Amino acid sequence: MSEAQGSEAQGSEAQGSGAQGSGARGFPAFAARRGGRARGQSFWAAQWTEAMEDVWPEEDPLKKGRSFARTGRIGPITVSPGRVAAEVYGGEETYTTQLTLSVLDDDEWDLLWERTADRPAETEALLAGDLPEDLLEAVEDARVRMLPGYGDLDADCGCDALDHPCPHATALAYQLSWLLDTDPWLLLLIRGRDAEEAVEELKSALLMRALAGDDEEDDEPYDEEAGDGTAGGTAETPDDSLQRAAYARPAAALPALPPLPEPPAAPEEPLTGIEADPLDRLAADAALRSRELLAYAHGFGAAPPEPLDVWQDTVRLAATHPDPRAAERLRTGSGRPAEDLDRAAAAWRTGGRAALDVLEHPWTPPEQQTARARTALATAWEAEELPPVDVDGNHWTLTGRGLQFRLGRDGRWYPYRRRDGLWWPAGPPSADPAETLADLTGLADDI
Repeated sequence: MSEAQGSEAQGSEAQGSGAQGSGARGFPAFAARRGGRARGQSFWAAQWTEAMEDVWPEEDPLKKGRSFARTGRIGPITVSPGRVAAEVYGGEETYTTQLTLSVLDDDEWDLLWERTADRPAETEALLAGDLPEDLLEAVEDARVRMLPGYGDLDADCGCDALDHPCPHATALAYQLSWLLDTDPWLLLLIRGRDAEEAVEELKSALLMRALAGDDEEDDEPYDEEAGDGTAGGTAETPDDSLQRAAYARPAAALPALPPLPEPPAAPEEPLTGIEADPLDRLAADAALRSRELLAYAHGFGAAPPEPLDVWQDTVRLAATHPDPRAAERLRTGSGRPAEDLDRAAAAWRTGGRAALDVLEHPWTPPEQQTARARTALATAWEAEELPPVDVDGNHWTLTGRGLQFRLGRDGRWYPYRRRDGLWWPAGPPSADPAETLADLTGLADDI
């Protein structure tokens, strides 16, 4: 569907619900999250997640969805009346994934605002731009749905997975809870009203209630002898402070614009005809050497970095010279199997000499360091989602998954992946074992 067609469809959907002014809102894609909880943490995010998990109680799609939500492979999210949609990158293909919910009609919204007007504290909070937790009581009184329920929440995805909902849909539902952490008013938008419309309709309900109160007083007969209970028989003015306060409030500020798109990619062919890749590699290698020297100069090492031996320098050259002819000459001259040099070069590109040492020299860290790593993993991951890990010295292997992360002597954690019976470096290191584990599980979850 083209962008114009999508906008037209959203407009038609809004008109069909009676919310002509409610439009779609777009949000930039979430970056990959390295570990941490997949459920939103605020009150409304937790309510949404709990209701969604009640509607879709199968644990396997939910667990896969939580894992996929952290991978950064869900594109920008569009929230509109009755619909939450995003493009999902599932390996080599891209799918359109959407969640659909029923939109409240005008009568249901009117009833909700009448019940809300009965609650001064909730009314004041809404007029101030907040979505109070006790609004759920007004929702229940009006017998309308704000949170998803059975037969109310549905999912659709182009992946044609056997599970329904598929992990892409549940991942999108979890990412919606992240949006609710910062903007709970999206719950109302999904049901057919944006924040501005909701506040204006609540003001109208308050005004109608105030006018109805004036009419009732005008219809009552006036007893001159008894008066109306006030000194001198003067009529008591009804308390319309809430209504006056509502219309005295300044207009709410418009939401911030989404970030600008990424700059266009550079042309594939260099304008000068000179490839810059070797220069980039040499600069990166110089930076790594400078880091080692600075670490020693600032007291982080017992001795200055030693000069590279023949094998280390061979690996450095293979890693920093992308010309395949140079790599082939180095393989021939090293006197070692070609795959040894290829793995070593891959390690060097992730962290220089320290990464090469991690590849080739296992060691046993102090018990305190291992205990701190276990605590970091338990803190960052939910108990049911933390994969089983076998620990052997500085090698931490995910049981039965062909994934591993290793602790280097520099205190950083290096991801590895098993390929053709050998462990290969799988990405840059991190100082946090939970981040490295999350990166690895993202590699494995090619849904």
